[in-house]
Amino acid sequence: MTDHNTAAGYNGRGRLRSRVLAIERNPTRRVAIGGFCIGDGQPIAVQSMTSTRTRDRAATLAQLQALQAAGADLVRVAVDHPEDAAALIELRAQCTLPLSVDLQENYRLAERLAPHVDKLRYNPGHLHHHERNKRWQDKVAWLAELADRHDCALRIGLNGGSVPPDKREARDPVAALVETALEHSAALDDLGFTRYCVSLKDSDPAQVVAANQQFAAARPEVPLHLGVTEAGLPPEAIDKTRIAFEPLIAAGIGDTLRVSLTLPDAEKQREIEAGRQILEDIQAGRVRTVVHFNPHGLNLISCPSCARVENGAFVDLAERVRERTRYAADHALTIAVMGCRVNGPGETDDADLGLWCGPNYVNLKCRGRKIGAFRYDQVLDRLDEQLQALIAERA
Repeated sequence: MTDHNTAAGYNGRGRLRSRVLAIERNPTRRVAIGGFCIGDGQPIAVQSMTSTRTRDRAATLAQLQALQAAGADLVRVAVDHPEDAAALIELRAQCTLPLSVDLQENYRLAERLAPHVDKLRYNPGHLHHHERNKRWQDKVAWLAELADRHDCALRIGLNGGSVPPDKREARDPVAALVETALEHSAALDDLGFTRYCVSLKDSDPAQVVAANQQFAAARPEVPLHLGVTEAGLPPEAIDKTRIAFEPLIAAGIGDTLRVSLTLPDAEKQREIEAGRQILEDIQAGRVRTVVHFNPHGLNLISCPSCARVENGAFVDLAERVRERTRYAADHALTIAVMGCRVNGPGETDDADLGLWCGPNYVNLKCRGRKIGAFRYDQVLDRLDEQLQALIAERA
């Protein structure tokens, strides 16, 4: 059995995880995740997610080691296929980091992985994809039993771009997130399973702040994982994340966090570095001037590179979109560049212009209407046409 009473504040590698102890934190309950804990006044944990294909064992192990060297407290790994599950089981034996498995399309893979990981993350918006004849409550009960049997924590991982089907027409996206989080928390509580945390993420920092404030007011004892999903490219994405984290952490909300950045595989550790810098600044009372992101101007969102990306060229495409659209910086429009099928459809539908990147083609949308599928070397010209048309509409 893992010793969950290790000295508070240490990550097992002989140094402090963080020193964000001067801020009065919400009195959340303690949740053990492998060899460390979150909640109950423990230092705020900083985590990341692998971006290599999980079945590429050598590349994924190298990235796990790089994230550990950067000071990651926990790393999430995506598993959508039995081949990914087999790879993660092998990697577990070679990695001492606490690992969380990310379950999206096929929650049943948790059965193979629960004995080998420290945390299971499921997205309520994606539970319906598999075994659609079953109620979500029964699926959650199965996951809770599995987690309890194999000494795992759970994370209820909500995303504004993929809420459950019955919440998709909600007029208030923040309410949809909070209501879903409360329903799933209550379901786990009724099962007697309390070893869980919740995340309520969105690409809009203001909605992240509102959702977490509302949930924390209703369930102050539940640990929260903070993040701005699809924040985009640095440095703008770091500014967006800072806008959300500063008021929340200063108010005592948040027990673990991730800075989600669109990055090449070799630079993934920058998420850990950015997270620790934001925590240091908040603890020291430093309020950084946000100079790279204008919340009233053009908003470029792009998903953090992860194992589900269907073509790594999407990272370069996001960079080129940013350069190509700088002339529209003062226009309040949103462009989404998404690299996979999980959140791509929803986020690109919600944007003014959306680029959902497949293996060979990019699906271009304008306010949810599909314009067409274009090669990576063609899509920028078509994007430019659509952007100029939207600007002309407002003239």
